Amino acid sequence: MKFVSFLELLASCLAENLNHLRENFIIEGLERNRARARTHPPQMSRRKILQGLAASPLAIAGLSLGGPWGWADEPAPIALGPAMPFDRAWLRQRARVLAAEPYRGRTEELPKVLAELSYDQLRDIRFRTDQALWSAEAFPFRAQFFHLGALFDRPVHIFEVAGGEAREVLYRADLFDYGANTFEEKLPEFLGFAGFRLHASLNSSDYLDEFSVFKGASYFRAVGQGMLYGLSARGLAIDTARPQGEEFPDFTAFWLERPTQASEDLTVHALLDGPSVAGAFTFKLRPGQTTAMDVSAALYPRNDIDTMGIAPLTSMFLFSPNDRVGVDDFRPRVHDSDGLSMVTGTGERIWRPLVNPETLRLSFYADENPRGFGLLQRARGFEDFQDLEARYDLRPSLWVEPLSPFGRGVVQLVEIPTDYEIHDNIVAFWRPERAVRAGEEWLVDYRLHWCVRPPVEPAGAEAVETRIGRAGIPGSPEGASGRKFVIDFEGGILPDLGADSLVEAMLSTNLEVPPTSIVQRNYATGGWRVFFDIEPDGSDPVELRCFLRLGDETLSETWSYQWTA
Repeated sequence: MKFVSFLELLASCLAENLNHLRENFIIEGLERNRARARTHPPQMSRRKILQGLAASPLAIAGLSLGGPWGWADEPAPIALGPAMPFDRAWLRQRARVLAAEPYRGRTEELPKVLAELSYDQLRDIRFRTDQALWSAEAFPFRAQFFHLGALFDRPVHIFEVAGGEAREVLYRADLFDYGANTFEEKLPEFLGFAGFRLHASLNSSDYLDEFSVFKGASYFRAVGQGMLYGLSARGLAIDTARPQGEEFPDFTAFWLERPTQASEDLTVHALLDGPSVAGAFTFKLRPGQTTAMDVSAALYPRNDIDTMGIAPLTSMFLFSPNDRVGVDDFRPRVHDSDGLSMVTGTGERIWRPLVNPETLRLSFYADENPRGFGLLQRARGFEDFQDLEARYDLRPSLWVEPLSPFGRGVVQLVEIPTDYEIHDNIVAFWRPERAVRAGEEWLVDYRLHWCVRPPVEPAGAEAVETRIGRAGIPGSPEGASGRKFVIDFEGGILPDLGADSLVEAMLSTNLEVPPTSIVQRNYATGGWRVFFDIEPDGSDPVELRCFLRLGDETLSETWSYQWTA
């Protein structure tokens, strides 16, 4: 079994596309690195793809050294490979050249002993915190790495960038504590890593908290102050919910720019590769009360793509007061996100509560140059969830703010049925109207806000709760055959309105006979409540929209819903 370093692969690809001087520099460096490795071996002293992400705690406990080969208590410092030139222009050219070649996939094979690890056995392998890239005493950020194994079987190669040069962080087995795991043979060199996590002073000035993790395909997550990991983002979504099946391109390599002592942000570059597309990404991360990520992507399709999802977000929704059919659970709700929020190019605010459908459900919101969209967690009280362990009330919302015009397209929402909260079943992304053709260049810039509330001023009241139950008079034994919808709007100028104000519910549907709505002041909250009943009308989905109006003044965002009898 042959294991080839990522540097070797880069050199072979660069040989046809860079000048001879640069070729010789890199190739000579690789030869020196391979010779050194041969003569000086390293010293020995919740969810398919997303489950490993959920295993990353915010606070890392102290770990004792363990391992099958009796390493010394003090392993050698983290080792770096030879230097090679690096900048964003090189990375984009690398992605462009890669896209012009047939997709080769991964050339490395994972050792059988690692591939056969169970999920719990993999969790027992932990990075030694004293081996982190960058010391806490000298730098405001630290990077730690994940071991390959089980579900995470695709190696990524990670480089440190300083002074315009990149050096690969070399895998060594003694960088990890293997817990109860023992292996008969020494693990190979040049193995690579499964991903990495980043630490900074997030919740206190004297401790570096984990605030972001990149691991699995092109998935990554982050948190702001006082938050716990929840939903995820991805580099790109390809053919999500399409009959031909979804494609998951991978981040195959990362370049982490060495920070200075005064750095408030950290720059990470990534190379994306998949059967249909290659791409170069740059992330600028700024941890804080809201953790922001500026994302700059250059995408190069290998072939025409049916559905390309820009800024894809992935979350979990199991049930809440608007969707509790068949639920037998002491908790009022279970979800990482409870709604899709949008600010359109014209400034309209739209709120779409999520559901856990019986069958796959797709929703499309056409727009031009949207101002932002995201999956939000509006329920924020512990009493909303009553879960002492999951603490869904502390999960972040994630808002996408375009930094360059997105043009015409749709915000697409995908809702997938699930019976368990360990499965992520919600996806949202921007789908461009323009066809994605092979050989084109797509440049996209946007900012991700991992936040409690999105960075947009509310234009009015918000739809803070949606409840659905049996139609008719509550408590009456004579129930109608339809369903009752109850929407609570709060905020804006609603608390200042008297009960005699002529507030109207502007309700629209695709039903032949639209329902009649009732609007009532909610004295307990200072908001206003909208009631209406819907009778089944065939099996087609019912599209619903509702907002509050007083005279000619719009008082609230637009509540949007898709209901199936």
